[in-house]
Amino acid sequence: MQTFTCKTRVDYSDTDQMGFVHHSNYLKYYEAARWNLFRQRGIPYKEIEDGGVLLPVVGVRMQYLKPAFYDEELTIETTVVSIKGAKLMLSYKMFNESTELINTATITVAFVNSQTRKPCKPPRYVVERLEQNVKKGEGVI
Repeated sequence: MQTFTCKTRVDYSDTDQMGFVHHSNYLKYYEAARWNLFRQRGIPYKEIEDGGVLLPVVGVRMQYLKPAFYDEELTIETTVVSIKGAKLMLSYKMFNESTELINTATITVAFVNSQTRKPCKPPRYVVERLEQNVKKGEGVI
């Protein structure tokens, strides 16, 4: 399994009154990391949408271990776990500047036809570009 890494810096507007990154912003960071992974694999999200497929989030499991703070540079590692049917599962690890693990997540997105809004098979080119990063036997199409 190959892991993709990206970095982001915490904006002031992402923090709450306590100075912590607000819990909802972790999803925003993971969303950006997911599309960074797709772009690195040569799959711009716009290309997927233009092909009539949307990728809504259908499941999130997240664990907050330590807070992130304003102006910290965060490192996010994203790994493709499985592509099975109309679902793509990814795992994430987020580290602070001290390389401490501060958050983990597993996020599942579904491939959905933009016209019918029903689940659909992922485009073959998406699977081909992602499947080399999935552990053998994990339900790759």
